[in-house]
Amino acid sequence: LRARLAAEGLFDSARKRPLPSRPSTIAVITSPTGVVWRDIATVLERRWPLTRVLLVACKVQGADAPESIVRAFNRLERWVSALEREGRLDEAPQLTILARGGGSLEDLWSFNDERVVRAIVGHRLPVVCGVGHEVDVTLADFAADVRAPTPSAAAERVVPDQAEWLGSF
Repeated sequence: LRARLAAEGLFDSARKRPLPSRPSTIAVITSPTGVVWRDIATVLERRWPLTRVLLVACKVQGADAPESIVRAFNRLERWVSALEREGRLDEAPQLTILARGGGSLEDLWSFNDERVVRAIVGHRLPVVCGVGHEVDVTLADFAADVRAPTPSAAAERVVPDQAEWLGSF
């Protein structure tokens, strides 16, 4: 599967999009009940409290997780399209974090699903993938615009540190 998707150009660095430097809104696709959601929200609040964080809930484990992740991307796409039609695109997120904490190979297998890869590649916003811990690598990581080694690192990657930013003046 990896070779076939790579041959289609889905993992090419040329298609990767840059991240905005100070996003006003970030969408986070993850489970609402896991510690990952709280960790990401805490890191974003500490580093850049001006950013609004939008949870797009999905399942991140189990047989129905891939479809749940794809539905989350689709819901987000529809919402951003609606904001665009209403002339309220300034309220839309500028990037999306896809996140899940570590686990066994089986726990993370949803992020190797072709439907998830295609949802990432087809998403209108840059995607940062923070799935697993350090050594875990999935096809979602290859498809994302940016791979982070952990969910918390994904949050750190997408916003500046307010103390460093203020110190630069």
